[in-house]
Amino acid sequence: MLKTESFLKTYFLSLNSVFFLLALLPQIGFTQTSEPLITSISARNSISLDGTWNYIVDPYKTGFRDSKRYDFGQETPEEEAFVEYKFQAGNTLKVPGDWNTQKEEIFYYEGLLWYQRTFQVNKKNNKEYALYFGAANYKTTVFLNGSKIGSHEGGFTPFNFNVTAKLREGKNHIVVAVDNERRPEYVPTLKTDWWNYGGITRSVKLLELNTSYIRTFKVQLDIEDPDYLKGFVHLSDSLEENLTLRIPELNLSKKLKTNESGVAEFSIKAKPQRWSPENPKLYEVLISSTHDTLKETIGFRTIEAKDTEILLNGKSIFLKGISIHEEAPFDGGRVYNEDQAKQLLTWAKELNANYVRLAHYPHNEAMVREADRMGLLVWSEIPVYWDILWENSHSYQVAEQMLTEMITRDQNRASVIIWSVANETPQGEARTDFLKKLITKTKELDDDRLISAALHEVRYDREENTKYIEDELANYVDLLSINNYCGWYGGSDCQNLKWATNFNKPMIMSEYGGGSLQGLNGSVDERWTEEFQAEIYRQHVKMFNKIPFLAGVSPWILKDFRSPLRMHATYQNYWNRKGLISDRGIKKKAFYILQDFYKTK
Repeated sequence: MLKTESFLKTYFLSLNSVFFLLALLPQIGFTQTSEPLITSISARNSISLDGTWNYIVDPYKTGFRDSKRYDFGQETPEEEAFVEYKFQAGNTLKVPGDWNTQKEEIFYYEGLLWYQRTFQVNKKNNKEYALYFGAANYKTTVFLNGSKIGSHEGGFTPFNFNVTAKLREGKNHIVVAVDNERRPEYVPTLKTDWWNYGGITRSVKLLELNTSYIRTFKVQLDIEDPDYLKGFVHLSDSLEENLTLRIPELNLSKKLKTNESGVAEFSIKAKPQRWSPENPKLYEVLISSTHDTLKETIGFRTIEAKDTEILLNGKSIFLKGISIHEEAPFDGGRVYNEDQAKQLLTWAKELNANYVRLAHYPHNEAMVREADRMGLLVWSEIPVYWDILWENSHSYQVAEQMLTEMITRDQNRASVIIWSVANETPQGEARTDFLKKLITKTKELDDDRLISAALHEVRYDREENTKYIEDELANYVDLLSINNYCGWYGGSDCQNLKWATNFNKPMIMSEYGGGSLQGLNGSVDERWTEEFQAEIYRQHVKMFNKIPFLAGVSPWILKDFRSPLRMHATYQNYWNRKGLISDRGIKKKAFYILQDFYKTK
């Protein structure tokens, strides 16, 4: 897809006529400087910075090394200033969105790209202002009116910076450096089975806040005593302040008071209708302080694992699921709006699914909010994927930060029932210690949901035709989640395959399936045909009926998605073809096999 001549033309235009960069950049590292996350963004006053931004491709990272040659964007730069690069309106990208699918000449590009735009603000003296990014992949550095504001690492979680001191009345200039280069110590690391979409992939907002505001809060049913709602409210500063929590539909109003750290914890007797896939009931919840009011819609439910069952609201439930990548429904590229999210989840509902696994990273907030409304249970995951550098302290720090941002953003979403800390990681002491620390951190942040990690190493006894789940990590998670590709990467008699374990826990078949090129037909023995894929699904249905501790499945995957690993020119062409739906939105035969199975569960 990449046209070399077109790319070189764009590149040299960039280096000769379009840089608008920064005067204060002798040494810029990527030490994390974003601040504690602000949540409930849709409930706050804000200015959207979505739309058209100027951009420059910078593969040599010149902008971070040579600060003397750049116009920093003053409206009237001095004529004698040595300015070699300046942004121009001709090179533009849409935000939110990945750069790969917007510009053919940078479809394969991995590296540094600079974004720039101006915006107007009627700045008020009694307000605080914060820049909020839904996500940008992978390393992001933000500059406002000539000053570095901060940086963030991680491609799929939100971050924000207080910019009150640097924001101007009237016209403001923002420059954002985004670098999606892959490196061994990053999370994920060098190799992934999905496209490394670069750019500002989710919305950007300027938040207008009161000088003291509600930074975040949580309210959920108490798993220990479901007749009570429990939670906390956290102010932006350390103030002892009176608060009110109200749920009008329940005629509930509770006075609270924060401690010297600006935190109020509470437990309130209440009996809301329970949120479930059959009844995705949401309540309006209002929290008010002296200076601020937030309004959210929240559902209330309990989730727990008991022996080999998953209990939703105290009742056993079988998770009828499907895995989903954050790939746009028809044209590819990163999902960035509610319509795209709704289409993917609508296809899941058409499967008769009650659950989705959002792989292998936190998806757009629109996905989990839409799942709340549609009644779909959610597995949410951080991209601790395959061969992370388990003994690298930076890798762990980034993983824990992503975990914290994911949980903080979505802690009020009733749909989210599983936090996953990893996918298909090789067994070993360093790996298990790394993940045990993440599990401990998860429990500290949120003890109301189940914890899992998708495993794939099992012991196979050929004589018994049995797979044994023995991974040490299973001691520390709530669910036995197994990725298994019988019929595709090995074995053919999947229907007679047996499973065993000494862990008295529920099992989810978190991945299974096989590839097919939509429209290619043949026999059930002919790889890449729709019939071959459908037969894998038929055999798995028969196998599932023989696993007494099976509590759910989420086959791989809803829709074909782009991947650099999938290079077969005839059948893949850089698409993973394991989808039940093609990249053009056409359902394959296996879709209907799974749909019929879910009707019976």
